[in-house]
Amino acid sequence: MKALVLAGGTGSRLRPFTHTRAKQLLPIANRPVVHYALQAIADAGIEEVGVVVGSHADEIRQAVGDGSAFGLRLTYLHQEKPLGLAHAVLIARDFLADDDFLLYLGDNYLEDGVAGFVRRAEEGRDAARLLLTPVPDPTAFGVAEVDGDGLVRRLEEKPDRPRSDLALIGVYAFTPAVHEAVRAVRPSGRGELEITHAVQWMVDHGLAVRAETTTRPWRDTGSVDDLLEANRHVLDRLEGRVDGKVDPDSVLVGRVRIAEGAVVRGSRIVGPVIVGAGAVVSNSSVGPYTAIAEDCRIEDSAIGFSVLLRGACVEGASRIEESLIGREAVVTTAPRPVHTHRLVLGDHSKVQLTP
Repeated sequence: MKALVLAGGTGSRLRPFTHTRAKQLLPIANRPVVHYALQAIADAGIEEVGVVVGSHADEIRQAVGDGSAFGLRLTYLHQEKPLGLAHAVLIARDFLADDDFLLYLGDNYLEDGVAGFVRRAEEGRDAARLLLTPVPDPTAFGVAEVDGDGLVRRLEEKPDRPRSDLALIGVYAFTPAVHEAVRAVRPSGRGELEITHAVQWMVDHGLAVRAETTTRPWRDTGSVDDLLEANRHVLDRLEGRVDGKVDPDSVLVGRVRIAEGAVVRGSRIVGPVIVGAGAVVSNSSVGPYTAIAEDCRIEDSAIGFSVLLRGACVEGASRIEESLIGREAVVTTAPRPVHTHRLVLGDHSKVQLTP
C-alpha cells in the first residue's frame, strides 16, 4: 500500500498565519503538523508516499525533505490550484499506479495513528474504507450514513439536516477502483472535485465502501482552537527533561522539557510545557499546555495554554491565554495608559478588546 498526503490548500481559517506559510507547517509541541501525519504513516508500515503540494511547496520540501527521517520515500506532486481532494487523486494517478493507497490530510492529528486502520483495510480490501468520528455539530463536516453492517449508504458535505453525527476525519483507504470514480464526478458548487462525491459514486455503482468509527482524540488543526487542542493532547504525553539552563531562582513543576540552548531565569513553569532551543524565559510564569518555539523571548509576563512560533517575543504581559502568536511577532505593554487601541493586523485577523 502507498500513501497520498495532502499538503496544499489555502488554510483560510488560519489566516493571517497561512498567508506566509503552509497550514501543515504550523507547530504542535514545536513540531510541524505534517510531521505527525508522516510518522503515523511510517508507523503503519507504509514506505512510499506522494505529497501533494501547492503554493508553499518549497517550505514543505524544506521541512520534510526526502522522507528518510521518517523511513519513507517521498514523491512530491504539484497541484496548481486547490481544486479538491478528488482532484489531488487525479493528479497523483501515475504515482499511485494500480496500488491500494491511504489518503491522509496533512493537517490532521490522530492521537492513535492509523496502523490499525491500514491493517484492517489491507485485510478486508473493500473498494474504500473511511475513518469516521461522532461530532456534536455534523453540519460543519462531511457526514456519512452507515448501515448495521458498517457499509456506507450515503455521504453529504456539510448538510443542513445531517442523517447522522458521523463525520469524515480525512483518512481514507482506497483500491484502484477510486480512479474511475474521481474521473466521473464533476465540480461542486464551490468549484472543487469533492472526494465525498467520488465515494458516493462508488456506493451508487455497487462498490463496497466500509466505515470505521473512532472516538479517540482527533483534530484537523484547521482553526486556532483546534490547533491549541491538538497541542494540549500532544503535551499530555510529554516527558520532562532539562537540557538547557535553569537558574536556582526558577521552579519547574510537573513535566517540563527545556531544550538545549534554552535559558530559564527567575521563572515558574508548570507543565506540561515545552521550551525550544534558543528561547529565553525571564521573570515570568508559564504553563500548563504551552509550547514555546525556538528563539522566543518571554520577559516579565504570564502565559498559558498557548503556542508561540519561532522568534516570538512577549514582554510585560500580565496574562495571555488560549493564544497563537506568530513568527517574530512582538507583544508589549502600551507606553501610556490605554485610552485607544493601536493595531497592526494582517488580513482576516481576529482581535478581542476589553471595554
